[in-house]
Amino acid sequence: MAINFQEIIDELKSVVSARTFDAILPPLIFVFTNNLFNLNIAAIIALGLAATFAIRRFIKGENWFYALGGLLGTTIAAGLALISRTATSYFIPGIISSILILAVAILSLILKKPLAAWASHLTRGWPLKWFWRQDIKPAYQEVTIFWVILFSARLTIQLFLYIRGDATILAWTNALLGWPVTIFVLILSYIYGVWRLKNLGGPGVDEFMKGKKPPWKGQQKGF
Repeated sequence: MAINFQEIIDELKSVVSARTFDAILPPLIFVFTNNLFNLNIAAIIALGLAATFAIRRFIKGENWFYALGGLLGTTIAAGLALISRTATSYFIPGIISSILILAVAILSLILKKPLAAWASHLTRGWPLKWFWRQDIKPAYQEVTIFWVILFSARLTIQLFLYIRGDATILAWTNALLGWPVTIFVLILSYIYGVWRLKNLGGPGVDEFMKGKKPPWKGQQKGF
């Protein structure tokens, strides 16, 4: 199957942006300043950085939703670290998030309503009835299984490092297993998903919405 790299780049533009720094930098700065100074100063600097991102986006009229979410997450994480007086507690919200995502993904497979389909529906607005077709749904089920394997591996590593109590390694590992791995997974999911939809022989979403009868051209772009 020929890979259209421009399509992949277009798909990632909505995901990869400055918002990645909103999520990655605060925890790294927290650990770095904690090693240099102490927990209190680290929490203040991490919160200040997250707040700066949110204010900057608001002033520039950019989408500040992710920065605001980063500020909220940093506030909760820093609060947990200060209450427990351990730097590793800063990463408890991330671990809980991984557990919830994994649980939702597994539940979606049990209910035969795969998470990948819901994610695509919410992102693109395509009709849910199209996703649940038997000549469409297997592609999203298989991608969701791939996600479950990834989430399970990530959670196992996070828990192992948290139990060891190494905040520095945990911070860098979270950064690497965050956006870089997410981007890699999205690329693989897109390539496999489009290929799988074509092989399943179902209608493309546009053909489905227009009520066209077979033979169909199938899904040409987007997953």
